[in-house]
Amino acid sequence: MFFGRADVPVPENLVRSLLAWLKAFWPAPLPANLRERSLSGVGALLGLLVTEIVSRTVLGASVPWFIAPMGASAVLLFAVPTSPLAQPWSIVGGNVLSALVGVGCAHWIDDPTLAAALAGGLAIILMFQLRCLHPPGGAVALTSVLGGAEVEALGFGFALVPVALNSLLLLLMALLFNAAMHRRYPQRATDKHPPGAHHTADALPGDRLGVRPEDLQAVLEERGEMIDISNTDLEEILLAAERRAWRRRFGDMRCTDVMSHDVVTIAPSATLEAAWSQLAHHRLKALPVVEDGRLVGIVTMHDFLLSQDLPWRSVEDAMTREVVSANPEQLVIELVPTFSDQGIHHVPIVDADRRVIGMLTQSDLVAALFRAGLDQALASR
Repeated sequence: MFFGRADVPVPENLVRSLLAWLKAFWPAPLPANLRERSLSGVGALLGLLVTEIVSRTVLGASVPWFIAPMGASAVLLFAVPTSPLAQPWSIVGGNVLSALVGVGCAHWIDDPTLAAALAGGLAIILMFQLRCLHPPGGAVALTSVLGGAEVEALGFGFALVPVALNSLLLLLMALLFNAAMHRRYPQRATDKHPPGAHHTADALPGDRLGVRPEDLQAVLEERGEMIDISNTDLEEILLAAERRAWRRRFGDMRCTDVMSHDVVTIAPSATLEAAWSQLAHHRLKALPVVEDGRLVGIVTMHDFLLSQDLPWRSVEDAMTREVVSANPEQLVIELVPTFSDQGIHHVPIVDADRRVIGMLTQSDLVAALFRAGLDQALASR
């Protein structure tokens, strides 16, 4: 391969490096599916349309009733509603704060070029400090400086009308639309790691290994960079990736491959003495309670301990009615959190009609995972 003069060859590694560098400019595919892409466009259309109509109706034509940065805000609120930059305080606080900064800079700095640049920089710093970083706020700050005579005449009132009004209307539409489409908005701080079944200070078994929230927070603080994803979403993605890795490691082991098929059950009308006799005879710790062939509850050794001080006489009185169950085709690895973190020891396996066809216990799960790990170790030798 030659470049320039015919007698001057170009090294192939230089060409490869150049091509690799150019390839880096090609954008990666966005992970959103067709439904999310469609909802984003429709939501933005409705949000901007309603905001513009209501603002014009309320304010009339005597003042600017709608500002261009709302288009950028709509991208965040309807296309990436889970982003920390799209949350309610971000859009309202970020836009209003940026407008106040922009008006202040325009008022006290005569040079519009310097005023616009300073407004954009100060708005970003203050949005960071007040936890309301919103990228369209930078455009709001510039609009406040370069918006012309109408914006200048409004002064600091520009931050309320139209900026605050536009932001609140667009936010209201985002809340209504995303709720109607069953999209998670706004992001809520939830307790992702509730106390374990034993109500002790120990972390849940599933949280004692792998990535923990404090690990994630420490790494983010070390990086010191703004990442456009909430800690909650990032943690969920990491956990989902871990589960996929476990599934790949242990294969497609299903409940039907591991469960006990000859299940001992009892009727809800049976006496507690009869249930205890069954448990003792079969050396079990739990009995599925079945009525007309369908699962209606479960009675365990723990239920018997509770019944000692209560005037219970039948299984129906003592049983747990809300039973965690699984289907026979469900992957065993999916039940690990159920056993490890929820304090569940026995999971009845039921068909589509809630008929008990098997039982999976913690012992079955441990034996299955141990066997799968051993088989993998032997295969890798």
